[in-house]
Amino acid sequence: MAGSGLRQRVWELLDVSEDPQCGVADWDWVDVILLVLILLNVLAVILETVQSLQLRFGTAFWAFEVFSVGVFSVEYAARIWSCTADPRYRQPIIGRLRFVSSFGGVVDLLAILPFYVSLAVPSAALDLRILRALRLLRFARVLKLARYSDSIGRMKRVIGARRGDLGVALAAVGVVLILASSAIYYVEADTQPDIFTSIPAAMWWGISALTTVGYGDIAPVTPLGKFLGGIIQLLGIAIFALPAGIIAAGYEEESRRNAAGPGICKSCGRPLVTENTPEQCSDSF
Repeated sequence: MAGSGLRQRVWELLDVSEDPQCGVADWDWVDVILLVLILLNVLAVILETVQSLQLRFGTAFWAFEVFSVGVFSVEYAARIWSCTADPRYRQPIIGRLRFVSSFGGVVDLLAILPFYVSLAVPSAALDLRILRALRLLRFARVLKLARYSDSIGRMKRVIGARRGDLGVALAAVGVVLILASSAIYYVEADTQPDIFTSIPAAMWWGISALTTVGYGDIAPVTPLGKFLGGIIQLLGIAIFALPAGIIAAGYEEESRRNAAGPGICKSCGRPLVTENTPEQCSDSF
């Protein structure tokens, strides 16, 4: 019983709960410390790319990295150990595996994994691109902020509720991109063989045309290609408006749920009853 009580207390300290009265994040001192550490880590990763600062404070950057990884490692281990106090992860093995594979669990792992990989494998044995990718993964720590922001939590719920519609819209974007890139390749390949070398190479033009960015580094020169480019740009305005409209509609629904009070499930929008709690709702994200 003592171990169970300690596990519950550790989970309550690490997990950001919602105030039942107002529905906003209820922070404690552990949450504040971790939040400050995350922000300082992001700042350190940015500053150490400045060569003059790296040469002068390289040792300090390294010491702070070791300290941060130590804290995040203890946090990760404590979350895995105590997550069974949460009804969603009640089963000792399956529950912990479910937590580790959740969004928060994956982010926690990515926050510390690059350090241990670079420590286990000498830098000389790593390809420079892999080394840079590992360093870039350190920015995954900023994703840990999702636990401490009610707005980010609301965004997750909106995307989760609308993931089916968003999937269809993104698939439509992909289909249009392939069709547009293929069409412009066959129209322009003979005139500009050094630029439109293949359909994958033409996809860069397709992306800039559909998003109406138009960098100008690649452009059609034939009359048919220019006409096709204009049609694709007009189509891009409509096709990229779909995901924005879906998310906007999701935010409107989420606002109505919040205004309805605690009797409405924030995940699925259905009235809460004893057998349909947010933890048990099948539509939870």
